[in-house]
Amino acid sequence: MALNVTPKEQEFTNAKSYLLTASTNSNINLYDHLSRVLTKVLDERPVNVVDVFEDISKNVKKSKFSPDFDTILNKVDKTTEVALAESQKSLFERNQDEGEHEGGGEDEVETPLPNLPELMNYFEQGGVGISREETIRIFLALKQLVDNYPLQTCRFWGKILGTEKNYIVAEVEYREGEEEEEEEEEHDGDEDMEKDEEEGEGEEHEEDDTPKPDFKPPPVIPKEDNHTGANKKLFFVCNEPGKAWTKLPPVTPAQIVCARQIKKFFTGRLDAPIISYPPFPGNEINYLRAQIARISAGTQISPLGFYQFDEEEEEEEEEGARDTFIENPDYEGIPVKDLVDPSLANWVHHAQHILPQGRCSWFNPIQPQEDDFEDEEDEEEREEPDEPEPEVGPPVLTPISEDVEIESTPPWTARLSSTLVPQYAIAMMQSNLWPGAYAFGTEKKFENVYIGSGHKYLPDNYSPPPPPPVEEEFPSGPEITEAEDPTPEEEAALRAAQREAMEAAEDLEDVEEDDDDDE
Repeated sequence: MALNVTPKEQEFTNAKSYLLTASTNSNINLYDHLSRVLTKVLDERPVNVVDVFEDISKNVKKSKFSPDFDTILNKVDKTTEVALAESQKSLFERNQDEGEHEGGGEDEVETPLPNLPELMNYFEQGGVGISREETIRIFLALKQLVDNYPLQTCRFWGKILGTEKNYIVAEVEYREGEEEEEEEEEHDGDEDMEKDEEEGEGEEHEEDDTPKPDFKPPPVIPKEDNHTGANKKLFFVCNEPGKAWTKLPPVTPAQIVCARQIKKFFTGRLDAPIISYPPFPGNEINYLRAQIARISAGTQISPLGFYQFDEEEEEEEEEGARDTFIENPDYEGIPVKDLVDPSLANWVHHAQHILPQGRCSWFNPIQPQEDDFEDEEDEEEREEPDEPEPEVGPPVLTPISEDVEIESTPPWTARLSSTLVPQYAIAMMQSNLWPGAYAFGTEKKFENVYIGSGHKYLPDNYSPPPPPPVEEEFPSGPEITEAEDPTPEEEAALRAAQREAMEAAEDLEDVEEDDDDDE
């Protein structure tokens, strides 16, 4: 049934349907858009609406696609600068205990925290050190270390540069009895691991009955105990001030010996593997500890007479080398002009020398064990190995003038911090064997610092040691030489000869039996 529609109504319907046609790009039709624009105009009733009609249309269209919240404000900025600022924010916050202490009384509590800004100011006079801003941040990081650990002494050892991150190193000593608790916890964990390994080895031994080789590897040189030798001091490291401090493990002789043969740049990641030849026993955390021990042994110096040996311990340590010393209360200081004397006789090493074995005190690797001899006869028959010569190094507090040169390169360079005003200058010592190691001396103050890549000076370019020579083949002899297969004729002749020998043996047995019967 057809509807009675006038031409004008038909035109109106066609026009409305055209306005309701949605766009293929935005999926919006003009009819609804004009409705929203007119509604907004009637609601707001702006002045001179004809002049701002296009802007109102644009804002209406934009509001349909804009979220209700601001994405820029809600987006979290995770840049390197922001992450570093967040980690260092805690450095500038004060503890409640400090506020109570400052308002509580006049008694000052002794703290192992060094006055780092003052010390680095001396190095700055000699053109050495780090920026003042970084000095303050490291100073606050050391304060955090002192607050979180029961330390007796704390010192800024230096900064080792890496390819990805750097290491800030702190040298510390625990208070008496505090470190033993941590060592016991670590020792208990090590014992559990050893028990598990022994149980696993026992199970393997029961199942595996294959013969074992008689070769015995060379004895392992044990590491030195804590508070002695290369492990006399403890070290904490962090990549940036404000980040967590990590305690470095004790160093072993094998790690020091291997570190002398390789040259690897630090990455700044303690768990990074050390890929080298010869293979290094450990990761970067162990390599870092070995290099710190080597640098400390070669560059920790002090003015002559600042330290002295304890008279009470001298009698106890007459047999062995003395490794402990105390500050000299009667030290009056050495003039700066004498400290920069080219003879270098007024500076001494106060860190023990590391022997080629990797220890500060020599360990005899050939020691008889009860399991090696089953009885006295075997002990007499077995030849005793040659006794190795003990390694001896320079004792503590040896003048640096006795250091060995490397191809006519002096081990140390002494200079004044300023030649223009020498009366106010300080003495600066620079190590040429370990570039980056410095020391200053003035009146009764001195300090050491290291800022470098952690490598020793080499006159020639570093070349890795060659691999061991290829083992020779087993000597050829008749017992292992493969013989040629016999020909058929040779096999027939061998069988005939064997048959004749058997017949001759049988005839001989028959003759012997007949002789026995006759008797």
